[in-house]
Order: sequence, then C-alpha cells, then structure tokens
Amino acid sequence: SFTISLRTVDNITVMIKLRPGVSTSCKIHGKNVARSELKIKPGENVTFTFTCSNPEKYFIMEIQKNIDCVSGPCPFGDVHLYPPGLPRLNRTFIWDVKASTKAGLELKFSTPWLRQIEPGETCPDFVSYNINSCIDAATVNIGTFCRNGSVSRVKLLGGVVLSLHLPWDSPLTTSGFNIANRASIKRLCIIESILKGESSITLMSPNYPLGFPEDELMTWQFVIPSNMRASVFFHNYSLSNCERKEERVEYYLPSSLSNPEVFKLGDSQPANIAGSFNLSLQGCDQDAQNPGILRLLFQVVVQHPQVDENVTHLVDLSKEQNMTVTIHFEGWPSRIPLMSEPICLICKDPRTCDRVVSLVSGVVYKISFLCKDLSRLRITAEKSISCVDIRWCQKKIYSLSVPKVITQLPIRLHKFIWKLLAHNLINTEITSPSLKLQQHVPEQRCNTSYSYSIVSATPETELNVGIFCPGGSIEKIQMRNNITISLKTFGKGFLNESNHQDLKMSFVPHIKDECTFIVSPDPKAKVYLQTPNWPYGLPPYVSISWYVVVPSKQVARLGFSKNRMGITCETGRAYVNIKEETLGAEETVRREDELLPEPRNMYHDFWVNVSNCKPVDKTQLTLQFWVTSADKQIDLGVILAVVAGAGVLVAIGLTVFCVKKKKKSQNPMVGVYNANVNTQVPGKQGLFTKGRKNNESHVYAVIDDAMVYGHLLKESNGSVTPEVDVYRPFDGPIGSLPPSPPPFSFRKDIKCSPNTKDPPPLMDTDHDTYTFAHQKSGQLEDNGNTNEKNNGDTSTSLLENKEQDGLVE
Repeated sequence: SFTISLRTVDNITVMIKLRPGVSTSCKIHGKNVARSELKIKPGENVTFTFTCSNPEKYFIMEIQKNIDCVSGPCPFGDVHLYPPGLPRLNRTFIWDVKASTKAGLELKFSTPWLRQIEPGETCPDFVSYNINSCIDAATVNIGTFCRNGSVSRVKLLGGVVLSLHLPWDSPLTTSGFNIANRASIKRLCIIESILKGESSITLMSPNYPLGFPEDELMTWQFVIPSNMRASVFFHNYSLSNCERKEERVEYYLPSSLSNPEVFKLGDSQPANIAGSFNLSLQGCDQDAQNPGILRLLFQVVVQHPQVDENVTHLVDLSKEQNMTVTIHFEGWPSRIPLMSEPICLICKDPRTCDRVVSLVSGVVYKISFLCKDLSRLRITAEKSISCVDIRWCQKKIYSLSVPKVITQLPIRLHKFIWKLLAHNLINTEITSPSLKLQQHVPEQRCNTSYSYSIVSATPETELNVGIFCPGGSIEKIQMRNNITISLKTFGKGFLNESNHQDLKMSFVPHIKDECTFIVSPDPKAKVYLQTPNWPYGLPPYVSISWYVVVPSKQVARLGFSKNRMGITCETGRAYVNIKEETLGAEETVRREDELLPEPRNMYHDFWVNVSNCKPVDKTQLTLQFWVTSADKQIDLGVILAVVAGAGVLVAIGLTVFCVKKKKKSQNPMVGVYNANVNTQVPGKQGLFTKGRKNNESHVYAVIDDAMVYGHLLKESNGSVTPEVDVYRPFDGPIGSLPPSPPPFSFRKDIKCSPNTKDPPPLMDTDHDTYTFAHQKSGQLEDNGNTNEKNNGDTSTSLLENKEQDGLVE
C-alpha cells in the first residue's frame, strides 16, 4: 500500500488518473472503495493500493504546487520534488508561480543545463521540462527542453508555469533548478545559453510553430569564449502582416561600433562573431483581420578560428555573362544537413558567411572558408546562352568548358549547367572535334572523371538525349528546342582532365529531325548507340537520325541488339530506315511489326533513322544498335585481275612504242576536247535520253591517232596525211547533281512503294573517284526509261573491252 500525506502549508495537490486510451481493468482501492481516479488535496492523508501488479501501465500522476508571489513572499531557492514516497508511475510535477508583471522571475538550471526541442520531439531519457509564461490571462509557451544542453537560465516577466515530466522508472530525485527574484526585464523573456568549445544550439521563438505574441520583444543571450567564433543561421521563419512597426532582429555584437545592428529575418545573419553576443526578436502591431504568424527557428554554431580564415580566394566573374556560381554543402539542395553535423561556412566578407553562397557574373569576389574539411563543399554553376536572330548567332562558336576561375578554387566542382535557349526555327549543334563523345550505355559505360547529360526541352515535352563522356565516336549532335547540358564530375580526376575540354556549341538553321548524330566509328572498338529517353522510350511521333561515316578504305558492319522494335502502334506507324549515301543504293525500311534487319556490311557512309508512332499503353520504343569497322579485304580474284590489267597496259605500251618508231615524220597525236562531256559518277539509268549510238558519253578527252588509225599508216607507207575524225559537241541534257539532301522523309503513316522516287544523288566530294564512263551496250536506247530495275554500276573503265568500245571504226 501507499500513503500520501500532504501539508496544508505546502499547497500541493496530487491527482492519480487513468492513462488516456487504456482499459479500466486496474483500479485504485482505498477506504473499501475501488475507483479509477484519486485526488488528494492539501492537508489530506490517504492510504491506497492498486488492484494490479503493474499500475504504471494504467495510471499517471500529476503533482501541482501553487506558489503565490503577489500576496506574499516567494519561496526562492532550490525546488524539491515533494512529497516523498510516491508510487512508481509516470508523473508530472507542475509549479505554478504567480508574480507581478513589475517583477521578473529567473529559473536557473543546474548542469548539465537544457536543450530546446521542437514540438512533438522526445528526449532520449524521456525527462523533459516545459516552460510557460503567464501575463495576466495570457499564456505563452516559451518552449520544451531536454537535459544535456547549453540553456542555463530563463528570465520571465510575470508568472510562470514550469512542468517536469518524469517516466515511472526515472532515478531523478531533484528538480534541477531554482527560482530567484529579479527586477523587471521589460520584455517577454530572456534565454541565456552558455556555449563552451565547438558546439551548436537550436532555438525557437515562443509558441513555435505557432505565432510569436503581437508586438512583443524577447532576447537570447549567448555566452561564448572570446577565442571562439559564432555564426547564426535562420533555418525556418515566417512573417506576420504588420500594420505598424516592422518585424526584425537586433544584435549586440562585440567590438561593433553600430550596436544594435538591425537585420531583417530574410537577411544573411552575422557570422564569425568573436565572443559573446545578444540576439533579440521584435514583433509588430498586426493586422486584426489577417494577422499572419511570426515564428523563427535558428541555429548558433560555435567553432575554433580556422587556420586559413584570413586566406582569401579571388573569384573574378567580371568578364562572365549570364552565369551564377553556387558554393554549397554536399547534397544541396535536396538534402538538409543535420544540426549535429560539423558546419562549413563560405564567407563573402568576415561577417557575411553562410552554408550556401551564390556568386553572380559581372562581380569580383574575395571569399574565404570557415571549414575544417573543404572536401564537404561543392560548386554548382549555371550559364545561359541564347539566340534570337540566327543572323547574329550562326557564325559564332561557343566554348562549353568550365572557366578556370572555378577550377582554381580548392572546392570540387559538382555540376556545371549550360542552358542553350533558341527561337523555334533555330537549332543547336554540339561538337567535340578532338575528343569526340561516347554514349553511356550498359555495354559501353563511361569511366571518365566527368560526363555530360543532354536534355532537349519544350514547354510541353522533355527529351533526355542521353549521357555522354569524352573519348568516343560521336562528332556532332544537332538538336531542336531549348537544350540543357549538365557536366557532372566524379572523383578528383576532373581537375587534371579539365584542361582538355573541347566541347563546342553553335546555333544552326532548322533541322527536320528531333535529333541528329554524326558518328565516325573507331575501327578498334564496337560502338553502341541507342535512342534518347532510354529506358522510358521515344515520345510519340519523334524522329531520330544517325549519320555514320565510313572511310573509303574501310567497311562498316551494322547490327541491332534485338530483332524487333517491341512496340504496338495506336496511331501511325513506327519505322527503321537504313540507306547508304551512294548512287543507286537501296533503302531498307522496317515497320514496327516486322523483323529488324540482320547484321550487314556497309561500304559507304550511311543513315539510320528511327521514327516513332503513338504506341499503345505500356509499350515504349527503345532501340539500340552497334557499328564496327575494319579495313576492306582484297580477295585473290581482285589481285589476279589487277595483274592481268597491268599486263595489258604493258602490251599496249609496247605497241605504241613500235608504231611511233615507224612514223618519225608523223604529226603528234591530235584530238578535240569536248567540254560538255559529263565526267561525274553516273546517276540512275535513264539519265541520258540518247541511246548508245546517238550519245557521246563514250568520247575520250584525248585519243592517240596512231592507235586509232594505225592500219591507214601502213597502207600509205606513212606518206599520206591520215583522215582525222572531228568530234562534235554534245547537245543533249546533262543531269545536275545537287548537294546531299536530308536523309529521308517520314510521315505518321507511310507505305513503301516501288514507284517512290529516290532522293536525288549526292554531289561528289573531293575524295570521290572520277571516271570517263559510258553506258553498257545492254542499256535501252532512246526511250529515256527511268524505271529500270537494275541499280548496278553502269560505269566501265577506259581500258575495258576495246572491241565493245569500237575503237577502230
């Protein structure tokens, strides 16, 4: 059994009651009565027992002591936990002290002092203090505190209600504070915090997260050794709607010539403060209709002075345009650092420091760091490049490299973002002339110290072009819409590799496809390429092209990583188109319901185009293909043909030499040059409208008359001047050869037809082989038929089949 005896003079009331939400299976038994609640008033002596062996699971206890400091003297000094002999229940001691607003009360806590916590937070040992200030009928919650902190004293105006919550098994036997009388403090409260050594403290305004009382003033006093440095950070605040005055914070700082220094809550707060200081929060007269809420949660961090706190770093952004540089802690902005984490500060000047600092272009900064470990800091920069009129932008080449003013800082670059903004009819071209780019795919991962993430965006859609790194085969990428390129670093190697950046950008006229890649495969590697937006699939109706360069002495092999596109179209059709850039080349077309082509050899530059339809739900167009290249192989037949051709040339040379010996008086070889002869690579059959007998495509620019008319020389013994055929100019039509057209034309729904007109042939480049050519004798004559099925090469060499050429007429 338990006996509780209360003296009248102590003015203490004890209440034992059921915990909220528990059953009534356990009762309090006293005076032959079982009850669920027991109240013991001053002057009473009560003996009772519990009907269960574990009453702490069912009951709680409140012990309230009323102290009147208005009508009589206050019992100042240590506060005791009274009465003794209480049952082991979760209990709350409440001291309700009434005092005049003309006087102040001071609650002084013994070590290990207190630490303020946010509402809803619990203390590790479940021992907590709650302090309320009572002015007339109004009650203001000053805060809830745990043990083991830096809050040593709380001074209040008027009365106070202090509650101490103890768990049933707490060994605590003292209250841990005393009450003292003080003169009026002329403000709501003063909270004193003693910070020794490196530490931090988090504090909140009264009533947090609810509103600070209207037009009130309170102060925090921070006692800090003069050899330490303190910095203030406002982590969460809101402002009320003021009718008169202005909400603000005021600082009394050591060695300041302008105390108090006034700041708005939105300002960057003082940092690197040497020694003790005061911080006050001042409210305003609020709008009665819409008062709003003034609240504040802030942190004070105390550090040792840094060894290099006087070392400044020059950041000259005066010549930069449209660029911002943000120095921040690792994980910003998605991760909020814990209050307990060591803090790193970036300072624009000795007093203006913060965890996150933004620098803008056009300004020169001198920054310093208050941080023991600079590896926990990062730099994120962003630069905008825009083009409104292509006439002013087209010829300009922009370098997309990280400025040295950033790489020279002792902080690791996390990301550099270029935002390329262009008009609807202006597109962007990205080039990497020397390093080239490699697309990051599962079979071909980037292992460099940095990579580029490229995104093409419109207000409606966003196309993730892919992730790329230096050291690949992609020379150019042409894209429509606004482009965002993000350089992201990995590890410390970027500092060494940053000197070799060669990414360039220029604005170009409008392109047909959403994105076009120019690829020059490395002959020593297998190049993997995949569609943008991997693995989520191309957006509907988007067309992507790759132009793969194949050197003349090499052959490329093209293959797909799967045998079908893997989608079903709801609207339109999806296509894969492959075509070599050579005259007469066939175009390979596959729809989404057909098998993709088997691996094949490509002997000329070629296009690969992927165009999407609108797929049905849960199907996405993702396609990957690979390209390898190798030197062309010459087989034995080709070698024998070359040797036979060389023998023929030797025989012809000997014949010419012998004929010339017989005709020393013979005139030199003659011929009339025909300037209208078409010396270009022939196009499709049917380009020449005349037949073999009527056109002059077989006319040679220079003909040795001794070879052609040698039999006449023999008959005349060299004394008769031979007849010389005079060549007439060619008056027929000659095909024009325009520059290379766009690869293909795609619609949402298209069918391949044998009557579909091929795109016009390419203009020959400087490295193409020029031949004097004529049509084969099997070709149709005079009908200009342009629907021939034979797409083979119609050119023959000068030295082929002299009888067919009719050299002797």
